[in-house]
Amino acid sequence: MPIEDICKLSVKDISDDNSMLFLWATMPKLREALHVIEAWGFKYITCAFTWVKENPKNGGIYSGLGHWTNGNAELCLFAKRGHPKRLCKSVKQIQMWPRGRHSVKPPQIRNEIIRLVGDLPRIELFARQKTEGWDVWGNEIESDIVFGERNDSMP
Repeated sequence: MPIEDICKLSVKDISDDNSMLFLWATMPKLREALHVIEAWGFKYITCAFTWVKENPKNGGIYSGLGHWTNGNAELCLFAKRGHPKRLCKSVKQIQMWPRGRHSVKPPQIRNEIIRLVGDLPRIELFARQKTEGWDVWGNEIESDIVFGERNDSMP
């Protein structure tokens, strides 16, 4: 999906006045990720998580391709609107989990988000699977039956 179309998604309309955004970004697309955050009406605060990818075969550090150095880490940026509250102060930024299929994020990060901010209403955009407790939106969801509401035609 072109970045211009991502920026036009009506995320503002489905977000509370006091809400948080956790946005995955690869290093080469960091500038675009920051642009999306602003277009959606959020203010960038910090990096919430740095996922250090482990090799699923041997547990060592995964070594992927890269532009200048072999890429490994992926960022989950944190942005907010209004004045949302943090509930847990012991959630760690560095998260080490095995690499899965292309572009699939570790499911443990969802648990860390809930620990950090609580069991609030939440939606995963561009989801690939249903996750209990999360509304999901995306055209690659594995099943038509999801927990929460599914909106395949989000403007």
